[in-house]
Amino acid sequence: MRVTVCAVGRLRAGAQFDLIKDYVSRFDRTGRALGLGPLDIVEVDAKKGGVEAEAGLLRRSIPVGAVTCVLDERGKVMTSPEFATRLGRWRDDGRRDAAFVIGGADGTTDKLRDMADMTLSFGAMVWPHMLARLMLVEQLYRAASILAGAPYHRT
Repeated sequence: MRVTVCAVGRLRAGAQFDLIKDYVSRFDRTGRALGLGPLDIVEVDAKKGGVEAEAGLLRRSIPVGAVTCVLDERGKVMTSPEFATRLGRWRDDGRRDAAFVIGGADGTTDKLRDMADMTLSFGAMVWPHMLARLMLVEQLYRAASILAGAPYHRT
């Protein structure tokens, strides 16, 4: 199952960029034997039209037929093992693509959240969208590690 992170904003070189690149590489290595990957990141530009314009770009970046998860502070809070189980279930159900959507600084639209198969929250706190991207790719790698039975995740 291919995995795509669809996100508003361009990440520049620096610490976050390096960490994201590292976790994407780890996910691809670990996920390959599990039928997960590759992990791609599609960046769309922040628009002066606000969340409506950004949501349109995000919708177009989602692969056709992908199971879709929008990150949102009002979404479901999950443990890492629960997230791994969900990712594995999508794969086992024969889904070819999974898309994780991260809006811009002002979030995204109700319409985009409503069309998603799932909304996911990293807790009650609000996180900067660039940091949310880093947290997501780390959790994707952690999920692949859990599914592989690797010791990266310890309970």
